Amino acid sequence: MGYNLYELNRKGIPKLLDGVEDAACWRRKRNGIERRWLDMIGGVPDRVPVSWKTLGETKERDHTRVHLAYDTVYGDKVTAYLLIPDAGVKGTGKDGRRPAVIALHPTNETGKRDIATEEGRINRKYGLELVSRGYIVLAPDALTAGERIYAGLPAFRSGPFYDRYPDWSTVGKNIVDHRQGIDLLASLELADPGRIGAIGHSFGGYNAYFLAGLDDRIRAVVSSCGFSPFYGDSRPTHWGVRDWYTHLPKVTPYLSRYEVPFEFHEIAALAAPVPSFHYFGQNDGIFPHWKAIGECMAELRELYRFLGAGDRFRAVMTDGEHDFPPEIREMAYAFLDRWLMEDAAERADGSGSKA
Repeated sequence: MGYNLYELNRKGIPKLLDGVEDAACWRRKRNGIERRWLDMIGGVPDRVPVSWKTLGETKERDHTRVHLAYDTVYGDKVTAYLLIPDAGVKGTGKDGRRPAVIALHPTNETGKRDIATEEGRINRKYGLELVSRGYIVLAPDALTAGERIYAGLPAFRSGPFYDRYPDWSTVGKNIVDHRQGIDLLASLELADPGRIGAIGHSFGGYNAYFLAGLDDRIRAVVSSCGFSPFYGDSRPTHWGVRDWYTHLPKVTPYLSRYEVPFEFHEIAALAAPVPSFHYFGQNDGIFPHWKAIGECMAELRELYRFLGAGDRFRAVMTDGEHDFPPEIREMAYAFLDRWLMEDAAERADGSGSKA
């Protein structure tokens, strides 16, 4: 696998279903994509047993916010907010359990506070809004944000991580940290381990679908302004080595030859047929190549239809900016409700399994 970027931009994105005749063919192709992806991110290490420490609790209007730190690999800890709805808030299933969501924050130095507290920015408080809808919400700090900023450095400076792990990537680190967060949610007595979703905007948006592609426990995923293919991108180097936040160091040697080792619709396809919602805007100043994004979304839709899961994929485009506006959030929440609330979860039994 791998593509010449000149040819990619001239001919268009590779077709997901090229050479795929049936579900078995797709599984083989998917396995090849996953192997390349795992190599590019430096792998995802085995998780450690679930363990966390409560650092404080705050009673809010309709929920309790638990400040905690949970264990992850190599002796590290992830600071997070766990939002637990009050007993009177809708959403409890027949067994007394609730659906849960891991809410991943965008590029903001406050990390989890941006999405899980009233201090958060406008159109970013999706963790806070989801707990009011009855979801148990885990909002972790990504490494380099919130309480996990390296001492003496600004937020989103990943240099110390690569000094310690030169053969790994922050993408792989985030995935394992978030998988540990799913372990935590699945262990909660009040949470239904069969009804866990992921949501994020921008930085959180691509981390959400990256997670869904490598963790079968994610049963629905929402990514707002988080999709950015190499194809059509005037600055694809933002995925490689940078002097502030580096995502995928192994991509840089490819880009120096004007090549790419994969395309991002292939990575999003790893989640299929898990219910997936993607939003993007035509005036997004961060990821402006909306035509290329649209072509990738069309490819993903065809894959979902091929897998007999056309109703599980939704891509929404507006003339909006790099934002998560109210009307789109409502659409996203309705999508999560459809697939994660009790009656819908019964209809979608098995939606987390990869065909």
